[in-house]
Amino acid sequence: MQTARGLLGSVACIALMASSAYGQDTAASPTVKIEKKQVHKANVLNSRHSHAAAAQDENMIVTGTRAAHVSARSSTSPIDVISAADLKRTGQVDLRDALARTVPSISVQSMGYDTGALTDSIRMRGLNPNYTLVLVDGKRRHTTANIYANAGLQQGSTPVDIDMIPAGAIDHIEVLRDGAAAQYGSDAIAGVVNIILKKTPHGFNISGQTGAYAYKGDGWQSNLNLDGGFKFLGDGYIHLSGQYIHTDMTNRSSPDDRTGEVSTKMLGRPEQTRGTMGLEFGKRLTDNIELYGNATYAHRHAQSFQYFRLASALPSYYPNGFSPVETNDEDDYGATIGIKGQTFLGFNYDLSSTYGRDIVDIHNVSTANLGLYAATGSTPTTFYAAGYRDSQWTNNLDLHRLFKMWNMPVNVALGAEHRYEDYTIVPGDEASYSYGGAAGFVGLQPVNAGSSHRNVYAGYVDLDVHPVKKLDIDLAGRYETYSDAGHTFNGKIASRYDFTKRIAVRGAISNGFRAPSLAQEYYGNLNIAPTSASGQLAVNSVAARTLGASALKPERSTNASGGIVLTPLNNWHVAVDVYQINIRDQIVAGGNYTGQAALDAIESQGITLPSGIITSSVSAKYFSNGVSTRTQGMDITSDYKTDFHQYGKILWTAAVNLNRVRMHHLGKDTLGNSLLSTSGVSTLTTGSPRSKIILNANWTLGQWDVNIRQSRWGSSKVLLGYSNEAPAELRYSNTIFKEFTNAPRWTTDLEVGYRPDDHWHISFGANNIFNVRPSKVPAMNTLYGITRYYVSSSQMDFNGAYYYLQAAASF
Repeated sequence: MQTARGLLGSVACIALMASSAYGQDTAASPTVKIEKKQVHKANVLNSRHSHAAAAQDENMIVTGTRAAHVSARSSTSPIDVISAADLKRTGQVDLRDALARTVPSISVQSMGYDTGALTDSIRMRGLNPNYTLVLVDGKRRHTTANIYANAGLQQGSTPVDIDMIPAGAIDHIEVLRDGAAAQYGSDAIAGVVNIILKKTPHGFNISGQTGAYAYKGDGWQSNLNLDGGFKFLGDGYIHLSGQYIHTDMTNRSSPDDRTGEVSTKMLGRPEQTRGTMGLEFGKRLTDNIELYGNATYAHRHAQSFQYFRLASALPSYYPNGFSPVETNDEDDYGATIGIKGQTFLGFNYDLSSTYGRDIVDIHNVSTANLGLYAATGSTPTTFYAAGYRDSQWTNNLDLHRLFKMWNMPVNVALGAEHRYEDYTIVPGDEASYSYGGAAGFVGLQPVNAGSSHRNVYAGYVDLDVHPVKKLDIDLAGRYETYSDAGHTFNGKIASRYDFTKRIAVRGAISNGFRAPSLAQEYYGNLNIAPTSASGQLAVNSVAARTLGASALKPERSTNASGGIVLTPLNNWHVAVDVYQINIRDQIVAGGNYTGQAALDAIESQGITLPSGIITSSVSAKYFSNGVSTRTQGMDITSDYKTDFHQYGKILWTAAVNLNRVRMHHLGKDTLGNSLLSTSGVSTLTTGSPRSKIILNANWTLGQWDVNIRQSRWGSSKVLLGYSNEAPAELRYSNTIFKEFTNAPRWTTDLEVGYRPDDHWHISFGANNIFNVRPSKVPAMNTLYGITRYYVSSSQMDFNGAYYYLQAAASF
C-alpha cells in the first residue's frame, strides 16, 4: 500500500512540476476544457454548435463579458470552463461534489444537520453560499426554500440547489472567480457559476453509474442519465434530458455513550432519491428573431436520522428505543422563455422572463410527541413539521451593440431587470409542536409562519473598450432598488493589458450589495435533542428583541483582484490571481444565548420544552449583522500537454486556492453583548481550510484512458463547546472552548476507462482510494460522543473510499 501511495504521489508531484492547471482548452483536463469546443454566438442559432465552432482551439465564453468571441484565456477576469466530460470523470453523482473536485475555490460542507443535510449547495472562496450567484444560460436561477439554520459556515443560506438540474442537460459550466455585482446582480459578491445547457438538435446519450463506500459497504449510489435532441419545423431544435439518482445512507457515527453501541445514525450522508427532467428549445421566427427557452423539473425525497431516544423514553411504543427520522419531499420548477433579435434601434436585443419555484415539505417519521403522550396517553408517530415555499420571477431586457469610436471598438451593453421574490413558511400540524413537540424536529408554530414578498428593479450599463490594441477596459455600472431594503449603485472596472502573446496582466475593482433574504428575516425553528434544545428566533420577533436583536441591514462588499497570465511554452498556460473581498455588516447567526435567558425567550413564544431538557443546555440565536470581514487569497492555475506519440498523450493540470478570512469588526446587540462568541469567530475566520490543491494527469492511448487526481485539503481550526461528556464545570459553557485542528489531508482518485467502439465508454474508478479520513473530534466536544468528525468543515469528506463503475454511450 505504501509503495502504491508513493507511486501515485510521484505522479502528482510530476503534475505539480509541470504546473498544469484547469481552465483552458482540451476535453481531457479535469477542470476547464469544453469537450466539443463550441463557440456560443448570441444571435446565430444553428452556428452555435457547428463543426466549424468545434474545431476552434479556444474556449469562447459568455460569462464575465458582454462582448462576442471572448476566450477564457483572454478574459479580463479569471474564468474556469468545466465540460460535462470533466464532471463525469470525477465519479461524483451530485453536481456540487463534482465541481468541488475540479475547482479548488469551490467547496462543499462535509454534512449538514437536520434539514440542512437535505439540500445541496456550494461555497466559493470560503464564503457563505448566499454570495455566489448561479445562472442558467445567463439567467438568474431561483434559490431553494430550505434555509440552512444550523451552526457552521453555511448558516443562514438559501442557496441555489444546482443538483435540481439534470446532469445530462449540461454542456459545460463557466465559473467566474470575481465579484460581478455590477454585471449580473448586486449579490454576486464571491463570483458567478453559469450553467450552459445543451442545444444540439441531434444525437442521443445515455450514461449510468453504480458504486459504494467499499470499507463500510454502505452508501450505494445509482445514477442514470439520458439526453437527446432533434429538429422541428426546419431550423428549430429541442433537447430533452432526464436523470435518476438514488443514494443509500451512510453511517459514520461513533458509539453512543448512553448505550455503548452505535445506536445513533446521525453522522453520515442522508438517503436520497432524486429525479430531474430538462427541456431546451429554440426556433427562428424570422431572419432576425429567434424564440428560445428552457425548463427543468425535479423531485427529491430525502431523509436523515436524529439522535437516538432510549428505550425508557416511550417503552409502550418503542420498547427498544427509537431514532426519529426527518424527511424532505421537495418539488422544484424552473422555466425561461425569451426572444432575441438584431433590429431594435440598431441594437441586438434579448427579452426574457424566468420563473422558478421550490416547494419543501418536512415530516418527522418514526418518532413521538412525549409531552402529548404524557398528557393524553397517545401520540402520533408521523408528523407534518413544516413547509417552505420560495418563488422568484425575473424579467430582463438586454441590449448590446458594437460601435466604432475614433477607430476604437466599443461594445455597449445595457439593460433592465425586474424581480419578484416571495417566501412562505407553513406551520406544522398541531401535534408536531404542542406539549413540547415531536422528538427530533419540533414542528413550526403558527407564530413562526407567514408570507413575505418584495420587488427588485435594476438597470445596468456595460462598456468594453480597447483604447489601444493591447489594452482592454471593461466598465460596468448597475443600479438596484429593493422595495424593502433600499437602493444601491454598484460599479466595476476591469482591465487587461497584453504585453506580448505570452504575457498579460489583469485586474479589477468592484463593489456589491446583498439585501437580507426573506428567509433570514422571518425564519424561526426549534431543534430538540434528548437533553438539550436549540432555538432559532426570527430576528423581527418579540422574543429576539428581548435578547437584543435589531432589524437586519443589507451587506455591502468591496472586491479587488489582480493577476498575471502567462504562456511560457506553446502548450503551457499559467495564471496567478490574487484577491481581496471586504464584507461589511455580514449576516451571521449571532447572539448565541444559553441557559435561562435562552429558555425564557423560547417559552415567550408559547413554546413548552419537553421534560428532561437541561436548562444549561438550552441555546437561542437569531440572524444579525454581526461582523465585518476581509477575505484574502490567491488562485493559481496551469495546464501542460505532452505528446509521447505511440505512448499516448498526457494533459497535466494543477490548481491551487489559498484563502484566509479575518474579522475586523465585531458588532454588539442592543444590550451591549458581542454578537459572536469566540467560538463563533473561530468558525467564521479559521473554520474553512486555508488551502486546497488539485493535481491531475489524464493519459489517453488508443482506446484507453487513465485519470489520476491528487487533492490536498488544508487544515482548519475551530473552538468547540463542551458537551455532556465533559466535566460539569465545562459543560455547555459559552466562554470556555476546546481548540480543535482538522489536520491537512491528501486524497487520491483513480479512474481507468476503455472505449470498445465509437459509441461506448466504460470506466472503473475509486475516489479516496486509500480511505483517508479527517481528524476526529474529542468525545467531550460532541453530544453523547457520537459525531466524532467536524461536520461543518468544508474539508475532505469523512465517508472514506468510494468505488464505482460507469458506462456511457453516444449515438
